[in-house]
Amino acid sequence: MKKYEITDIAHPEKPELHRIRALKDFDNIEKGDLGGYVESEYNLSQEGDCWIYGDAMVSGNAKVSECAKVYGNAEVYGNANVYGMPIVVGNARVYGNAEVYGYAEVYAKVYGSAEVFGCALVCGTAKVYGTAEVCDSAMVSGDAVSNEVITSKEKHEKI
Repeated sequence: MKKYEITDIAHPEKPELHRIRALKDFDNIEKGDLGGYVESEYNLSQEGDCWIYGDAMVSGNAKVSECAKVYGNAEVYGNANVYGMPIVVGNARVYGNAEVYGYAEVYAKVYGSAEVFGCALVCGTAKVYGTAEVCDSAMVSGDAVSNEVITSKEKHEKI
């Protein structure tokens, strides 16, 4: 059985996107709950506990799967892939060929072929791009810009 359907409720500024509605209870979602916006069923897996909340949007060839959560006004698009148990929240943008997975948290921009994984955190107005990797328990914050590998308990910030 499918866990959600795509409704006729179009996004007010992007009519190609439509709200999702839960068809059954799972995780913290109850049958009938409205979620965020998708362009097609490809954007959100019917399996696992993944979900798109609020006014968040997932479009293009982007995919949210497993137990990933996309909240707030976050946008995932292009060929981006969000999977595992990460959260993408606030005004975050994940796009291009970027990947966010593991237990990562993204509140900022991740794009290009960048990867954010493990228990990494990207927040503030930070930008992670190119072939950068932010992993383990690393953090990129403030208005830092990174296109390098940041691991362990490193902090890359500019305040």
